Amino acid sequence: NACATKAILGCLLNRADAEGLTLGPALEELKTFAADLPFDMRGLAIENAEKIRTAHNAFARPEPFVSDDRKATKDDDVFHFITYVPFNGRVYELDGLRPGPCDLGEAGQDWLGVARSAIQARIEKYSASEIKFNLMAIIRDKRAVLQEKRALLEAAGDAGSVAECDADLAREVAKREMWSAENVRRHHNYVPLVVDLFKVLAEKGKLQDMVTGAREKAAAAKAK
Repeated sequence: NACATKAILGCLLNRADAEGLTLGPALEELKTFAADLPFDMRGLAIENAEKIRTAHNAFARPEPFVSDDRKATKDDDVFHFITYVPFNGRVYELDGLRPGPCDLGEAGQDWLGVARSAIQARIEKYSASEIKFNLMAIIRDKRAVLQEKRALLEAAGDAGSVAECDADLAREVAKREMWSAENVRRHHNYVPLVVDLFKVLAEKGKLQDMVTGAREKAAAAKAK
């Protein structure tokens, strides 16, 4: 989903001066290059940034059979991503479907409160049965936070808290190992495995019965 990547970029590039945030070479180069471009040309600059495109595609699911004519249907999960950021004392909503940023008002001492009100108003526009909303935040790597905390606790001689911090850090490391494995499985090509499985089932004379059963179940579900 390209707008998810653009939403992340909208947050990072507009919060580059935030404490603890350092842009890498690829994003710093993009920001410098696109700073004076009009909005539409900035979009093209993002699309043509090879490193960003490579990072985006690394998380895409493989599509062994792709039709150029296929369009999204009501059964597809088509999500839209919007960014909320404080900038120069104001809070902005960055929506890729709009021609430019939307000024939500003064940030004050609690810019999250301003963003929260805008998000709540947007959610209330939908029916009460709509629950497909997801609120995410870009934060510091918890491993780095825990490592800094551990160093302070160790310097203070708090062995008990250091042990707790080590346990939290181990959980964060395990979590990222799980995420890495999930990503490998997500974009692995399982088509050869499925084809070989069908061949084995056909050789054992079980494939036709399974296909017939599946069609009957699909027809029964459609009739409900």
